Amino acid sequence: MERQIVHLDLDSFFISVERLKDSSLIGKPVIVGGTSDRGVVASCSYESRVFGVHSAMPIRLARQLCPHGFYIKGDMESYSAYSRKVTDIIEDASPAVEKASIDEHYIDITGMDKFYGSLKWTQELRKKIIKESGLPISFGLSVNKTVSKIATGESKPNGELYVLGGTEKPFLAPLSIKKIPMIGDKTYSLLRNMGIEKVNTIQQMPVEVMQRVLGENGLSIWKKANGIDNSPVVPYTEQKSMSTETTFDKDTTDVEELKRILISMVDQLTFDLRKQKRLTSCVTLKIRYSDFQTHTFQSKITYTASDHAITEKILELFAKNYSRRILVRLIGVRLSNMVNGQEQINMFEDTPAMLNLYAAIDKMRMRFGYKSVLKAINV
Repeated sequence: MERQIVHLDLDSFFISVERLKDSSLIGKPVIVGGTSDRGVVASCSYESRVFGVHSAMPIRLARQLCPHGFYIKGDMESYSAYSRKVTDIIEDASPAVEKASIDEHYIDITGMDKFYGSLKWTQELRKKIIKESGLPISFGLSVNKTVSKIATGESKPNGELYVLGGTEKPFLAPLSIKKIPMIGDKTYSLLRNMGIEKVNTIQQMPVEVMQRVLGENGLSIWKKANGIDNSPVVPYTEQKSMSTETTFDKDTTDVEELKRILISMVDQLTFDLRKQKRLTSCVTLKIRYSDFQTHTFQSKITYTASDHAITEKILELFAKNYSRRILVRLIGVRLSNMVNGQEQINMFEDTPAMLNLYAAIDKMRMRFGYKSVLKAINV
């Protein structure tokens, strides 16, 4: 049986939510992100893109390109609420749903043609989402996740595109290689230097050539260019929290050592957060004293996966609540109220330099292990 995979993507999600809250923003150049000159663009409307504004651009440059734009600081509470609303609508109607990010979903509707028709079913679902959420959304429908995602991109804004089984290769052939998931700036530059600009060129290349140039990634890119993707839709389950704690062999009151351990815990947890493309908006400090009394101290924060923001809050909780007169038996940190969508949301507060630093450190850790890069902690 031929697979039928839907990819749904909320158009300019943050912008659309802001326009629901303030209809005067409709049709105007809107930029969401950090509001200081050191901030970064998290999302921008189509009206602002014509001036050269794009995601991840420093706010200072965006203001130069689009000085008449409307600049708004991100509101993650609203974005999360609307994301949950859309997810609930999709899950209520769908047999198998994978939530890929805060504004993207995959649905496996294989077999739907027997009863209703895959295209008609997806069109009805899209209408329902638009009606009940008020948000514009686009979809791509095809035989696998890669082609469906690319089809969604081609259907935007607020559109739909059905790529019939057997037409994947001709659909992909005239597109830029940048449309293929996995091809970032570095790979794109490498392929362009080889004279490869369109997907059609990769389709005509022997797979061995791509493997020789890019290794296993070359094989994956070649398959995607040829419309081959057998990856399943993985039903969405949301991890509510992550935590870590340490029980001491000997109870302690060494404040500096306790701080160092807390900083190290946060460093490990935030690395795991970024690896999963998640963010947290609630941090909890746990302290168990030698008499086994256990206390937890919780604080809400702006959604983030940044070491410095979470470390600052944990150390603040520690300074306010630690009783120096009693020996500590156990200490721990928990992150909760987690959501998907790390790349965009971190841009609300972090500077380009900080984002690049985290990306470089995480890349080394992913390749050589977490302990390949450790903080020099001085408290």
